[in-house]
Amino acid sequence: MSQEVHRCPGPRPGEAARLTAVLLGEPWLVRALDAVAASGLPDAWIGAGAIRDVVWGHLHGGFRADSVRDVDVAYFDPADLSAKRDQAAQHALAGLADLPWEATNQAAVHTWYHQYFGGCPVDAFSCVHDAVATWPETATCVAVRRGGAGVEVCAPHGLADLLGGVWRVNPARVTPEASRARLARQRVADRWPGVTVVPPA
Repeated sequence: MSQEVHRCPGPRPGEAARLTAVLLGEPWLVRALDAVAASGLPDAWIGAGAIRDVVWGHLHGGFRADSVRDVDVAYFDPADLSAKRDQAAQHALAGLADLPWEATNQAAVHTWYHQYFGGCPVDAFSCVHDAVATWPETATCVAVRRGGAGVEVCAPHGLADLLGGVWRVNPARVTPEASRARLARQRVADRWPGVTVVPPA
């Protein structure tokens, strides 16, 4: 299957290699990568919390697959912005691997974001890279997929915070109040005691 071109310039080669080594060393994540690659979903990536959980688990005491709430799959299909498209995507993924999939068409986010999260309507994304750049923390603004040359990494804000164990709010769409709520809900200090938290301003 051909992959669509994305605009992410990519992280530093050394950091990408470190991330790839950690991810490919975790069979649970390899199974997820293989399923997404086989799914046929357009421009599909695994991102956000699942990647963070594997990396921070590796850095701080071991990864536990049963602690992952969902495997976020970001894909881009401007031809179908309906909710049924996401349901079909999740069904396809479930047929390939028994994992807690949550597939989201990033081309459709602008159609529901303000109703779900509040605030003003947001502009449509033009690619997955633009979507990843807005995710709540810099350490989770990372997505990966299998490509022709191995694992491809999309990291609009770099990989320093993910690899270094730093929780830092990405202010693109998240308020300090929402960030503090996420920090409490994720139980960062309990799950990863070695992570450095940069308090939201």
